[in-house]
Amino acid sequence: MSNREQRLAWRKTGGVKTLRHELPVTFGALAALGALVAAMSGDSFTLNILASTFLFAGLATAWNVIGGLGGQFSLGHSVFFAIGAFTVSNLYLGLQVSPWLALLPAALLSAVLGVLISWPVFRLRGPFFAIATMAMTEVLLSLSLYFDRFTGGSRGVSIPFRAGLQNMIFRDRLSYALLMLGFLAVCLVVMAAVTRSRLGYSLQAVRDNEDAAAAAGIDVLRTKLAGMAISAALTGMGGVLYIMYVRVADPPTLFSLFDIGVKMALIALIGGIGTIYGPMLGALLIIPLESWLRAELGGSIPGANLIVLGFILMLTALFLRRGIVGGLKRLWSRPGAAKGAGR
Repeated sequence: MSNREQRLAWRKTGGVKTLRHELPVTFGALAALGALVAAMSGDSFTLNILASTFLFAGLATAWNVIGGLGGQFSLGHSVFFAIGAFTVSNLYLGLQVSPWLALLPAALLSAVLGVLISWPVFRLRGPFFAIATMAMTEVLLSLSLYFDRFTGGSRGVSIPFRAGLQNMIFRDRLSYALLMLGFLAVCLVVMAAVTRSRLGYSLQAVRDNEDAAAAAGIDVLRTKLAGMAISAALTGMGGVLYIMYVRVADPPTLFSLFDIGVKMALIALIGGIGTIYGPMLGALLIIPLESWLRAELGGSIPGANLIVLGFILMLTALFLRRGIVGGLKRLWSRPGAAKGAGR
């Protein structure tokens, strides 16, 4: 299929029209979350949980571009998260560049690294691809500990951001909760735009059957690299915002396979992989629940919070194979099906 034929097919599917219908839903959901932040403006503890929830909702949505739409189950996205964090820390400490100005180079560097790393890895499929991304994370973690001039080694680096007009560093948790909500908004809009674009349809075709997609004229490698570049760029931006919030960058935390890389995939799976709003719903469930379990059970029974989360994932795999969004769609369609059968 030629590029012209692909464009015509995309127009016939109503891609632009569907995207226009998607955006009001997106902005409505964001408005509801903004109202929640405003209602909790006096509770610093809750605002901290909301900031983490919105951050991981954005990160899981970024992962969903390549992991959900493209079917490339990456467990190495913590690499791009760390790249964004260390980019802004080095630019600020070395050149006094505002973290806001560092967002663009961090996103570009993450996208370029994502393409370079994925080029050979995309030759693998299924679990072999996931294992390769895990190995990539461990290799880059070891390198980051060795090149301590840029990363601070195992101790990491502390970034003394100075408040002022140039840096625009916030001090209150309310501002950071709204900042993370803005990051989630960007990720949702990008996800919606990609999903309803030619690239999104190509990614879904590759996910369903690579050989059939190639036979239909889709450049499989270029499609997957484009999806990875977008996903990595958004993840790198998330790393920048994370460092602006916590102001400490250390490789073991940023490259963490389970606390960052696996958590993105876990949130997307529970919420609904490949859907626009699934990762957001997954984060709204998992992050507050994880914080509550850690506070209630972490001190008395070590690891109990992880056991409960693992049990939730097992239940999701058994009864909600398409995640929360898939379960809601099934419940929504049942009354209509029953009504149609009664007629």
